[in-house]
Amino acid sequence: MTTSATPEPPATAPLLDLHALVVAVRRRRRLWSAMALLGLLIGAAVAVLLPPPPSAVTKILVTHKEDQPNDTGTLIRTDVELLGTTRIAGKALKILKSPERPEDFLEDYRGTGLTNNLLQIDVTGASEADAVARAEALADAFVADHVRRMRETAKAEAKALLDQRDRMRGELAQVNKAIGNQPEGDPAASASIETLFARRAELNSRIADFDQRAAEARTGTPKLVAGTQIVDAPRAVRHSLPRAAATDAVIGLVLGLVLGLVVAAVGAVVADRPVLRREIAANLGASVLAELPPTSRRPIWPWRRRRTRTAHERLTTTLARTVRGSTEPVSLLELGCARSTSALALDLAGALAAEGPVAVVDGLPGPELDRARKNPQGPSVVTGEQATSLPRHVRRLGIGSVAPGTAWTDLRYLGGRTVLVVRAGHGSAAWLHTVARQLADQRIPVIGVVLIDPDPRDRTDGTLWDGAYTAPRGPHEAARQSETGRPRTERAPRQNGTGQAWPERPSMPAARVPDSDQEAR
Repeated sequence: MTTSATPEPPATAPLLDLHALVVAVRRRRRLWSAMALLGLLIGAAVAVLLPPPPSAVTKILVTHKEDQPNDTGTLIRTDVELLGTTRIAGKALKILKSPERPEDFLEDYRGTGLTNNLLQIDVTGASEADAVARAEALADAFVADHVRRMRETAKAEAKALLDQRDRMRGELAQVNKAIGNQPEGDPAASASIETLFARRAELNSRIADFDQRAAEARTGTPKLVAGTQIVDAPRAVRHSLPRAAATDAVIGLVLGLVLGLVVAAVGAVVADRPVLRREIAANLGASVLAELPPTSRRPIWPWRRRRTRTAHERLTTTLARTVRGSTEPVSLLELGCARSTSALALDLAGALAAEGPVAVVDGLPGPELDRARKNPQGPSVVTGEQATSLPRHVRRLGIGSVAPGTAWTDLRYLGGRTVLVVRAGHGSAAWLHTVARQLADQRIPVIGVVLIDPDPRDRTDGTLWDGAYTAPRGPHEAARQSETGRPRTERAPRQNGTGQAWPERPSMPAARVPDSDQEAR
């Protein structure tokens, strides 16, 4: 009895891989470092080329009749708004005897409430003396206006209290007249007289209260007037050019760095260019064989040169072993790393030259192998047209490109099997899928991937443990079936990130282990 297992649904990829995003942003450090440096230079240049205008500052102690310990700053905010009116600006301009419009003068100063009763005025001018004069005129105008408003308020309050007192006095006169008109000795009028006397006593008390409150209103005004004063005389503000340049440079550095990081992150998300080993291996459907640093024209440190040479030698040995065991030519196809691929192909040809003649078939669109073609001591480098006339005993090693614009049908003439040499972060995920699909359509199996310029902190695994997805098809598959003696086992096709099915790998017979010594013999 056989049971069919339902294939598990593929794991959904996260909408945003933070690990890949961090790696992509770190790889674009030249961008955000350059923007941070540009912001630093712009900030320093602004401080030097656009210095702040001469300014002066003064502080005023402002007292209010309604001051309370729990005030939230409403009164001082009101004073700040009053300072920014054309009435205060016009009075200051009159003190200065300036023909400037109050509306224009409002743009040259501002008020700030430091505490509930402390007001600071910052003023700019054509020179330091002009700024100090403006600050002094503004302070005098504000104090005078504040004192006038307090006096008018106290006067209006006292007048209202005195008016109430006079009204009470008129009513009191009427009560006294009513008391004098009452007949003496009349028992019926005694109750009315008692009521009039009580009303007279109440009116006398209220009149005395209104007198006292009016006196307090007039008495409190001098205290408020004396409390409102200039506590910090107007003085010019000294500007330090080195300090301003350093401050603006730091601000520009931070803004440039933040902007650069944002641009790098958005660009990495939009471009969707895989940088991790596991992403590149999954998109290409082939395992990562080795990692190499990029070929640089600049001088590098001796220890880094030694490590690079060791990695090249190790990879050359591995590829030479693979090429020796292959019955058909092997090609190196690059994506974004033509110089590194050319150097790797020449090293591999040199390692294979000891066993017989080797010819490098140049299928690159660029002139990376022109110098090697002219070097008589190096390996033989021929073009695609010259490769057709090579003898059969000459081992061919093709080198080509899978960059956009590649003639896919020409890749079969470079080699029946290939090694992809890919620069991390160069191709988009969609293009890597295109490369894998086109190689599968051309019946070119991918031996593995050589990753150029990988992230040094990448700890992901770039090995596909279930085998390469771009397995050989057609005649290769038929030959493999004839060797194994069994057809392929059908299973659910695996899908790539674009929703298309990957070509499946044919089933392989497991290695048989003898169960006894007799069978081993």
